[in-house]
This record gives sequence, structure tokens and C-alpha cells, in this order.
Amino acid sequence: MKMMNKFKQLLMMLLATMLITTTHQAWSADAFFDETFGNYQEDLETAKDEGKKGVFVFFHMDECPFCHRMRSTIMTEPDVIKLYKSNFMNVMHDIEGSNEIVDFDGTKGTAQSIAEKKYRVRATPVMMIFDLQGNPIVKYTGPTRTKEEFKWLAEYVIDGSYKTQSFTAYKRARKQAAR
Repeated sequence: MKMMNKFKQLLMMLLATMLITTTHQAWSADAFFDETFGNYQEDLETAKDEGKKGVFVFFHMDECPFCHRMRSTIMTEPDVIKLYKSNFMNVMHDIEGSNEIVDFDGTKGTAQSIAEKKYRVRATPVMMIFDLQGNPIVKYTGPTRTKEEFKWLAEYVIDGSYKTQSFTAYKRARKQAAR
């Protein structure tokens, strides 16, 4: 009888742990990105209304392992979510998508055609940050190596460093300052 009670307790603890972990991961993965209906002009207006610095667009493909790693690890970190949500409207853009997108300048097209023809996105992930006029100010191709590097990408725009130096130079300076 004691053995059965211990087994039930262990099973309940295991189920509770799985539920908490699954709930946390689902919340975190969804928490980074804002809801969008594919109209980037409207997203830009929302960003302005909310006092954001711009719009962060994450160009991805479903089969991309690097995109998956970014979304399931780095973009689930609470400090990363807070930094990006406080400063940017965050949008996912499927480069193979057939849904209609209205771009920042009013151009209409499929998600695929806009990614490919307008922003020349061929490999993923590509992360772009647009200013409040809808102009691209940063384009980063590939996954960031660390959470810190991803945060630096945001800070590079937030502090205005993108106006005076490349992101490579900015990263180098941040690494040296951390030593």
C-alpha cells in the first residue's frame, strides 16, 4: 500500500512538472512576437502609438533549424522578451508564405515575393529592424551566437549606434568592454 502511494505521488509530481514546463515554453515562445494581420503599415502605426523605436521583422522558414533554435531558446528568455517588446513591434515573416502582406510603403504581395524581391531574403533567419518611417536600418543574416549578441542587436538600434558604426564594430566594442 505504501509503495502504491509513493508511486502516485511521484506520478503526480512528474505530471505537474511536465504541465508547468510545457505551459512556460508555450507562453515564452508566443510572448516574443506581436499579433499581426500582415499589414506592416498598420503595425508601424501601432509601434508609433505605443512609443516604440521601430519594427523588428524575423524572416524565417518552417524547416529552418537556425530559426527554430532562435525561437525556442533565445527568444524565450524573459529579459530578451522585455527588451524587444519595450522597444519594437515584433513580427514573424514566413519567406515561403502565400498570404498577402501590405509592406511599409503600401506595396502588396505574397509574403514570399516581398521577402525575396524587395528584401532579398534567400537564407534564414534574417532579422531586420525598420525605423518608424518603415525604412530598413539593420539587416542581420543568420542566427546570433548568443543571447547577449541578440540583445546587442536591439541595443545597437536603441542607442543610435547604427548611425555611426557597423554592427560588427559595435559587437567588438561591447566584447572588449565586458572584459
